[in-house]
Amino acid sequence: MSEANSEATASRGAAAAADARRAVAIAPSILAADFLRLGEQVSDAIEAGVRRIHVDVMDGRFVPNISMGALVVEALRPLAEPTGTVLEVHLMILEPDRYLADFHRAGARAMTVHVEACPHLHRTVQSIRALDSQPGVGLNPATPIGALDEILPDIDVALVMSVNPGFGGQKFIASSVDKVRRLRRRLVERGLGRVEIEVDGGVGPDNIAALAEAGMTIAVAGSSVFNPRAPVAESVSLLRSSCAAAGFATR
Repeated sequence: MSEANSEATASRGAAAAADARRAVAIAPSILAADFLRLGEQVSDAIEAGVRRIHVDVMDGRFVPNISMGALVVEALRPLAEPTGTVLEVHLMILEPDRYLADFHRAGARAMTVHVEACPHLHRTVQSIRALDSQPGVGLNPATPIGALDEILPDIDVALVMSVNPGFGGQKFIASSVDKVRRLRRRLVERGLGRVEIEVDGGVGPDNIAALAEAGMTIAVAGSSVFNPRAPVAESVSLLRSSCAAAGFATR
C-alpha cells in the first residue's frame, strides 16, 4: 500500500473512531407521556437537560393508529423556546408535504418523514430544508438502509425504527443494533459523518449504550422516560448513566 493510501486509510479510521464517540442526544417521546400532565412532564424533561422533544404524528393510514397534530406542537412551543429545545415531529403519515408548513408555523424545527411514504422524497426533503428545519428520513424495520443512498447527502437525520411504527411500548428489535452499525459505517465511508442517526422504539437503559457504540446519536425514549415507576428527571439520569458507563457523553 502506498504512503498516501496508508495515510488516507488511517485518516478514515480516525474519523470513524471519533464519529463513533459522538455524544448522544436524549429525545423523550411524548407519545408515552401522561397527557393530563403533558406540559408538566415536558417541563420536567427540559429541566433535566433534555434539548430535543420527539412528537410522533400518526394518521391512521400509514400506520394503524392516530395520535396528534400541529396543535400539540404549538402548545409545547412556549416551553421549548426559552431553552432552545428542538421540537421534532416524526411524521408517520401519508402525504406529509401537505402539513409541513403547518408544523413549522406551530414550532417544529426538525421534521422526519418516511421513505416508504414519500414518492418524491427529494422534493419533500428540500421543502423541509426551505422551512429552515432539520430534514430527516425514517426507515421501517424491514426497509434496507440502501433505500437512503440517494438522499443521505441532503438530510440531517436518518431515523432507524427499532419497532414497527404505530404504537408505543413495543419490544425492541435486536437486529436494529447491527442496522445502525451498518448505516454509520456507510455514512463515514461517504464522508457524511455529520448526519445524525436517530433510533426510535424500545430504547432504554439496557440497550442505549450498545446503540451508541453502533453509531446512534439521537435516542428516542418513550416509556423509558415517561412512566409511573420514576420521576422524569430520574429516568433521564438513568439513560445518561448507562451511556456514561460505556464512555459516551449525552446532550
